[in-house]
Amino acid sequence: MLQSIRDGSRSWGAKIIIGVMVAAMALFGVESLFSVFGDDPNQVASVNGEPIMRQQIELEVQRALRSGQVPPEQERALRNDVLDQLITQQLLTQYAEDGGVFVSDAQLDQMIVGLPEFHDQDGRFSSEIFRNRLAGAGYTPVAFREELRADIKRQHLQQGLAFSDFSLESEQERLAELQRQQRSFRYVLLDADDVSVDVEVTDAQMQEYFDVNQARFERPEQVRVEYVLVDRQAMAEGVDIDEEKLRDAWREQNRNADRRVSHIMVTFGDERSREEAQAEANEAFDALNNGESFADTALRYSDDTASAEEGGDLGVISRGFFGDAFDEAAFALDEGETSQLVEMDGAFHILQVTELSAPPFEEQREALQQDVALRDVSDEFNQKVQRLIDESFAADDLQSVADDLGLTLNKTDWLARGEGEGVLSEPGVLDEAFSDDVLEEGYNSEVIELDDDRRLVLRVAEHRETTQLALDDVRDEVANAVAAQQRQEALEQEAARMIAALTSGEANNIEWLEANNISRQSNSVLPQTLVQEVFRMPRPEGGSVYRSVSLPESVAIIALDSVSVGDVDEQLTSFVAQMAEQLRAQSVIQGLVDDLLSDAEIER
Repeated sequence: MLQSIRDGSRSWGAKIIIGVMVAAMALFGVESLFSVFGDDPNQVASVNGEPIMRQQIELEVQRALRSGQVPPEQERALRNDVLDQLITQQLLTQYAEDGGVFVSDAQLDQMIVGLPEFHDQDGRFSSEIFRNRLAGAGYTPVAFREELRADIKRQHLQQGLAFSDFSLESEQERLAELQRQQRSFRYVLLDADDVSVDVEVTDAQMQEYFDVNQARFERPEQVRVEYVLVDRQAMAEGVDIDEEKLRDAWREQNRNADRRVSHIMVTFGDERSREEAQAEANEAFDALNNGESFADTALRYSDDTASAEEGGDLGVISRGFFGDAFDEAAFALDEGETSQLVEMDGAFHILQVTELSAPPFEEQREALQQDVALRDVSDEFNQKVQRLIDESFAADDLQSVADDLGLTLNKTDWLARGEGEGVLSEPGVLDEAFSDDVLEEGYNSEVIELDDDRRLVLRVAEHRETTQLALDDVRDEVANAVAAQQRQEALEQEAARMIAALTSGEANNIEWLEANNISRQSNSVLPQTLVQEVFRMPRPEGGSVYRSVSLPESVAIIALDSVSVGDVDEQLTSFVAQMAEQLRAQSVIQGLVDDLLSDAEIER
């Protein structure tokens, strides 16, 4: 269990299996009355008298599908693999318990409390997070606790077996030496231009090839799909937005944009009273209204002499620089607008925004048009989506749903898994067409949320199973394959002739390509198949060793000239040693599993 979750730990469903059921008694409330297996008597197998229920298999299958580790088209084949895995787990659990392996409640609780997957923002265990994430992985607390306990027992058993075996230092050194080994060789590639072959494909040859390779000539399971789509962006395309609404949206969008501000400041306190300062500030405001420039007015009236000499300019400001009262006035102004009197910090201010740090209105017009239109149709979109949910759930078709909602019923040609185009090519959409409810029960799918602006419902109009095609249906493809096979065989024969000549010393006019000091880990442009074959060849003794290897539409002739031991790499040596230990441990564990399987009473 734990390992399967760790393998898929890119999703919560995987991380969750590391622990569960802790702490508070609240975790055990009503849920403790339920088991993941329920009272389902549908037993599919037994291991030494202990049952494996169908629901166990279905839960594991659905978890694997949700994690994305298994493609939906492999769901049926997955069930057999899951049953085999559950049988193995049952055997290991029984063996561990017979051997006295024990996991206490306190051990489980201590593990779970420390798991960050179930912690809140303050780093404390949260029963709410615990419940939510557990439910998302398809577990109840009681069932998860028992499965976790069994999983830890199996881990202890496997770790004990792994540590009981070891490899000698000399073995590890030999493995590291082989891993860093380097080989120098020559090679030449033969293709269709290097042989003269009369390709002649007969009916008998095609029939033979077709009979041997029938799996290549199957028509996959296919469906014809109908679907309706509610698209908020398409709905927004026909909406007209007036100019004032666009400008309001622009102002709102840039409400918090940085801006260059000028001010006139008239203080009060020791030298003048508040009333006197307010009267002088009003004079300045009247001067501005009578057409005097802001710079001249600031120079005459502002007590901030430093900024007054710059026309009152305070520079570019962001929200929060001068306090709430200043922000309220300054960030309510558009470029070129002037405020009323603003009182703050023992002074009256008159503010003017001279520049906005934002794109001009005209540059944003198109984006604003789309945003405002989308907002305008949001209510209609949400209502239509709700109607789609309600009507598609109850309907036996999609045509009536499309007619009622004013939508287009889209229809596809035959599609196999993964072949959808447009919206049907988006992740998970076409998978719905092959789900049990839609494909086998004939229901409309649930409403699929493609993104914030699109909702889709589909149904299967027609379905056909995987079909073995007749030879006449694929005659051209078979003929091409037989012809390619004949050309490849001719290349292999030519390669064998050339190697025989090389071995006898007769061939000396080959234009070799050289590859020097190639290691198993070399990031070269050489075909991997060729490199792998080079390292399978025996070490040369007193001369080159020759071999051929088939590649796609070509054959390579290899001349292995020398083998050398590469430089010692401590990191590589350590890695090889770890891999050797892991492989040895796996072998020991697999040996135990094989022995348990041979002695067990398994009914399925």
